[in-house]
Amino acid sequence: MMRWTVDSETGVLTDVLLCRPDHYQWLETNAVAVSTLASSAQFDRAEMLRQWDGLVAALDGAGVRIHYLEQSPAHPYQVYTRDSSQTTPWGPVLTQLALPQRRGEYARVMDFHLAADGFYRFANHGVVEGGDIHVVRPGLLIIGHSGVRTNRAGAEQFAGWFAEHGWSTFIHEFPEHFLHLDVLFCMATDSLAVACIDVLGDEFARMLAAHGINVIDATYPEVMAMSCNLLALGDNRVISPAHSQRINAELRAHGVTVIDPALDVFARGGGSVHCMTMPLHRKPLGEQVAT
Repeated sequence: MMRWTVDSETGVLTDVLLCRPDHYQWLETNAVAVSTLASSAQFDRAEMLRQWDGLVAALDGAGVRIHYLEQSPAHPYQVYTRDSSQTTPWGPVLTQLALPQRRGEYARVMDFHLAADGFYRFANHGVVEGGDIHVVRPGLLIIGHSGVRTNRAGAEQFAGWFAEHGWSTFIHEFPEHFLHLDVLFCMATDSLAVACIDVLGDEFARMLAAHGINVIDATYPEVMAMSCNLLALGDNRVISPAHSQRINAELRAHGVTVIDPALDVFARGGGSVHCMTMPLHRKPLGEQVAT
């Protein structure tokens, strides 16, 4: 039995993998960052580090044990640890990153996991990144693919490992403009998600409804501000960026406790709290397989 296992997006988070942003800067790797770099926005390193400290304090205050990847100066987007691995109910998977600017991140992820129990699987068909993978609850896996950061071959290989264990898997295509599925969709609680249904479409909405998942609908501007990109802590708690004011108010109206550190410097680089965190362990939600 491996030490690091996750069977949901919303079980109580006990351990998380981060990477300090000492080498972070905005890179033209996604539509949001391209827009930021084309604007008059100036990268404020001191403010970025303050926001990082705020995220760490939020996780620590929620009782989450934090583990760190060794930093690689050649990989500024290593801070977005969601993409380079994925924890499953049977152990970690080393994913297959698409962009040359990020591909080398695999080395530090391997160092971290090989020092513990190793890996459950290695992705090697096409490309698949953690931002597109949602281990929603026991028995239900959702994977998005745009053909760029995750493609169909990578999504199908990953989904196949879950199907072997009797899980229902839903593979959904979306426009590459939106980078990863977690820009458009994140689970807040076991029965509540934030999602942009205008982009994801009716089939996606019907799938969520069939599994009893209600939706706080996000607008395109909110999506591009990374306002769908939140981290469930379990026990009806989330970390969500402070600038996501309307969505945070909606979450609170649904009885969710919202911890809202400032994260706009990272959001303007194309990622936020879900991107910056890879859960290593959550308390199991249960063993019942979704139907």
